[in-house]
Amino acid sequence: MAMTMTVAMGMTAAMGMNENPADLAPELCVLLAAVLGLVNGLFLPRTKQLRVAVVCAAGLVFGLAAAGVAASRPDLMAFGSFAVDPVTHVTRIAVLGSTLLVVALAAGEVRDHPRESEHYALILLSALGAMVLGATSDLLVLVGAYLLASIPAYALAGFGKDAPGTEAALKYYLMGAFLGVVMLAGVTLLYGVGRGTAYGTLRAGLADAPAAAMAVGVVALLAGLLFKAGAVPGHFWVPDVTEGAPPAIAAYVTTVPKIGAFAALFRFGVETAPGGWAPLVSVVAAATMTLGNLAAFGQDNVRRLLAYSTVSQAGYLLVPVAMAGRAGLARPAVLFYVAAYAVTNVGAFAVVLACGRDDLAGYTGLLRRSPAAGLSLIVCLLGLVGTPPTAVFVGKVLMFGAALEGGYAWLAALAAVNTVASVFYYLRWIVPLFGRPDGRPPPSRAPLAVAVAAAAVSLALGVGSGIALAA
Repeated sequence: MAMTMTVAMGMTAAMGMNENPADLAPELCVLLAAVLGLVNGLFLPRTKQLRVAVVCAAGLVFGLAAAGVAASRPDLMAFGSFAVDPVTHVTRIAVLGSTLLVVALAAGEVRDHPRESEHYALILLSALGAMVLGATSDLLVLVGAYLLASIPAYALAGFGKDAPGTEAALKYYLMGAFLGVVMLAGVTLLYGVGRGTAYGTLRAGLADAPAAAMAVGVVALLAGLLFKAGAVPGHFWVPDVTEGAPPAIAAYVTTVPKIGAFAALFRFGVETAPGGWAPLVSVVAAATMTLGNLAAFGQDNVRRLLAYSTVSQAGYLLVPVAMAGRAGLARPAVLFYVAAYAVTNVGAFAVVLACGRDDLAGYTGLLRRSPAAGLSLIVCLLGLVGTPPTAVFVGKVLMFGAALEGGYAWLAALAAVNTVASVFYYLRWIVPLFGRPDGRPPPSRAPLAVAVAAAAVSLALGVGSGIALAA
């Protein structure tokens, strides 16, 4: 008994040493920026609420700086449930960087809107939920992060108050609420059979738990996280929300929540190691990438095409998640891929927003009409395919390596077949870019700048990482 009390006191003291708010500096920067943005919006006239965007962008920049500083320090567990490790570092940087690009895109869309300040604050609060989602090592905090990442996004999807946006928001909310309840039921079941909510406790408790109860709990938990990731079977909201929501928000919901979701999935797989994890997630990955690619073939609406593209990308990202704990390449694969996908996807949506057209025919002659927009779109679309020297290419190489290292050659082969198949529907969008211009107005400057920046980052990441891998 004395030894047990001594160990418990030692653990408590160790946890107390890490109860330092400075360990959560990036998250606090985002929270503070959202609160300051709301407060500023209360006292600013409608025509001067752009200052709120500046405040929110500053909070994201300070958060990025804090995340960079934290990445140079040793790993630790803050407040007993918040891991500060490489997974958290990449999640923070990817979420903050992507959100900064989305705020830049949204600034033009909601300029002089009566609820402009609330728009920026909702984006930041949802991003904060995505950051916590990828960093937590406790099921209860995971549920709280899921809700924080989801509820502001529901409001953002219907922010335009038009018929497509309202329908998108309703579908998004209903599916999120339903799968969130299923997820909460899974958390309850895992808590019962695993005798705790912390991942370390669950790992020990699930080893002796009834296999059937553990399997049901894990599947129910996956339901909520797969919804955030936009993967099968929680993918049905993706095309409707992507088409009906404002373009900047479509870019957001198909990018930022995914970062947190995949980080959370990977962390859960590594730290709890439930039985049957690899076969279960591998089947979901295979179904997701195949369904996403098949559904994208017949799309003439570019936003729906990008929506199903994000579904297929979720399938590829689930491959290293399935290999969590089985392959050494799994962690670098999922972390690099999710960051590369984020910047590339936002870049593609930035071109859509700059051009203001949702039909494939509307992009005819774009390369001649606006070389910067055309080249940026080509880089982003070829990046989503996984063509060198883009960043997603390096992510896919690591993904294939993780699948082969984990003993799932069939999954790597299926991912390769799907990658080749995806070339055809991306070419349906790329080929018209080389056509003859038809007198349409040039793309908007601000979204175009975001697109050019995203394309440049994708190329820089791809070239730099390719050189590092070759060396």
